Amino acid sequence: MSRLSDLLRAASQLDPQLGKDLEEEIQPLQKRLRFGLNFERHAPEAVELPGHKIRRASKVRLLPPRGSLVRGDQRIWVVDAVNGNDADISTPSGDETETITASIADLILVAEFRDRIYPGLRPDGTVERGDDKPFHTVINGENFHVLEQLTFTHEKAVDAIYIDPPYNSGARDWKYNNDYVAGDDLYRHSKWLAFMERRLKLAKRLLKPNDSVLIVTIDEKEYLRLGLLLEQTFPEAHIQMVSSQINPAASPRLGSFGRVDEYIYFVRLGTAMAGRVLLSREWVSAKGRTHTGAPRWDMLRRSGSGARRKDSPGGFYPIYVDPAGPRVAYVGDPLPAGVSEAKDIEDTVPVLPIRKDGSEGRWMWSKQEFERRLAQGRVRISGNRKRGYVVSILKDGEYAKIVDGEYAPSGRGPDGSFLFERKGTDLVRATPGTQWRIASHDATQYGSRLLRNSILPGREFPFPKSLYAVEDALRFFVADKPDAVILDFFAGSGTTAHAVMRLNKQDGGRRQCISVTNNEVSADEQAELCRQRLRPGDPDWEKWGICGYITKPRIRSAITGRTPDGEPIKGDYKFVDEFPMSDGFEENAAFFTLTYESKWLVGVDRAFAAIDPMLWLRAGAVGSRIDSIEGGWAIADSYGVLRDLDDSAAFVEALRKRDGIQIAYIVTDDEGRYQQVADEIRGIATVRLYEDYLRNCEMTGDF
Repeated sequence: MSRLSDLLRAASQLDPQLGKDLEEEIQPLQKRLRFGLNFERHAPEAVELPGHKIRRASKVRLLPPRGSLVRGDQRIWVVDAVNGNDADISTPSGDETETITASIADLILVAEFRDRIYPGLRPDGTVERGDDKPFHTVINGENFHVLEQLTFTHEKAVDAIYIDPPYNSGARDWKYNNDYVAGDDLYRHSKWLAFMERRLKLAKRLLKPNDSVLIVTIDEKEYLRLGLLLEQTFPEAHIQMVSSQINPAASPRLGSFGRVDEYIYFVRLGTAMAGRVLLSREWVSAKGRTHTGAPRWDMLRRSGSGARRKDSPGGFYPIYVDPAGPRVAYVGDPLPAGVSEAKDIEDTVPVLPIRKDGSEGRWMWSKQEFERRLAQGRVRISGNRKRGYVVSILKDGEYAKIVDGEYAPSGRGPDGSFLFERKGTDLVRATPGTQWRIASHDATQYGSRLLRNSILPGREFPFPKSLYAVEDALRFFVADKPDAVILDFFAGSGTTAHAVMRLNKQDGGRRQCISVTNNEVSADEQAELCRQRLRPGDPDWEKWGICGYITKPRIRSAITGRTPDGEPIKGDYKFVDEFPMSDGFEENAAFFTLTYESKWLVGVDRAFAAIDPMLWLRAGAVGSRIDSIEGGWAIADSYGVLRDLDDSAAFVEALRKRDGIQIAYIVTDDEGRYQQVADEIRGIATVRLYEDYLRNCEMTGDF
């Protein structure tokens, strides 16, 4: 195709109209061809949903008999009728349809990803220690479906996404269509890519396109494919990969070098940049010119490329030095073309940017910029009349060391330049390189052991991230965003939410984290539970699931400072902010389970209890929720709902008397009346229910 593009350009030069006509014919072909990463896009996934209500027209599977370790019937059946505790179900079988009657207890709801869903949320409790702070939220559900739900509440509203997806190592660590993907599966790479692509496409809809970041961790098994997939999914982004040491002891690989690190992709959208933050000195090289050490004075005269006068004529101006200082007495205007000497001013010496070879150079700063930074103390004059004067400056990175407090100003020199001294700190403000070897990122010490020995004593979770590694990765992008919304849709043990709480404590921020995980039970535990004649959906099965056994208890314990048994957490947080873990955090968290609602019940306003938590999330997850509406309307701390348009005057008046209202939801099928009410509400966003919700559910696209 590149050869065809060359020929097309040549044709356009000879005959522009012919080139245009050919281009119009070629463009449709280009859209049909897939470039870059090629893989089998497997049939959309299907997920089993234990514990969810089975209705007429539901898709279901038959569970295997209790005690059986054999995989059950994987066919998908449709419920034709529900009769008490039984259901009539049918499925295609050859040229005919097989129909049977089964106990509802032997059925499990199935959702195929090609199906439209109408999601809701069921509240599962809260923990509140943060007064009026936004709530962190934990959603127990299939992450693809939760991402679909979040497109209604958070489209283009997320500042950062941090995910630690399955590494596809060949172990039984992730499922595709309810079956673990083994290491000898010929399609395991394309299954993993299809699995990831569907979720990344939805994640892209949630990120702020003008300023946000996606952070993805991965190991050597899939990092190459992931990199190509990210480039293909986010072609407009700036993408960089970092290598981070997570296991100094090295994890052995048979016949290979031991693994000590993993890879982190940073996908930056819009203006997002890795900021300069305070870091310990192990992050930076002592040899770096601008990384560490005392603020460095550099010459104002530009060197290297673009250093000649003709490259920037405005940078060729005289700086008049008073030898009594020496100090800057006056700054002249740029000299006109053809003029190479500055006029004399009594009792001063003009200095021009003349290069060592005698040719005309240029100053690095314009005259206006020089004068402004001269007043800041960022210009130093050295030398004398005989040897000549040298003009030196503090560049932005070096000046930041003083502004940020690493070095303290101790006065001004005769030339007005800063004098400074080192403060008693081991922190430096810097942006590190792409090789991270940081002691606090040890996943064994500050991931597995932190969880097992301190926060959740005795509870095991495979390969949790170091708390401080996640905290550091996020810090570069949300340090200057105290109200950032962070999402982790492979939340696992809840490390990301825990890290966000740490960041909030360090600077008083109000950041909130949305954590998404399912309640999957590990492969080994499943086998043991099956031997006990348990099945998915049984309370004694579900209590061992990730969300209920690990994620929710960890976040609750982190906030309260107490273990699940009510004991104070032992040990201290370390590094940037050191304090006892038993102090907990002044934060709030709310827990939910994803539900699957009936489109009809939603449309006739009979599923409000399931939809309302989404209205609360969209309004910022702040303060109280509206569990029910007595009368025609209700108002909570951050949003209001008008159910009866005949009460619109009272509703609008009540909104005007309240502070902090973000959104007003108006329930109506009448577009004209909706607009009338919306026009009366000034300064508050309005959403039409349930039209906007239903339209969003039907626009999820083909995955």
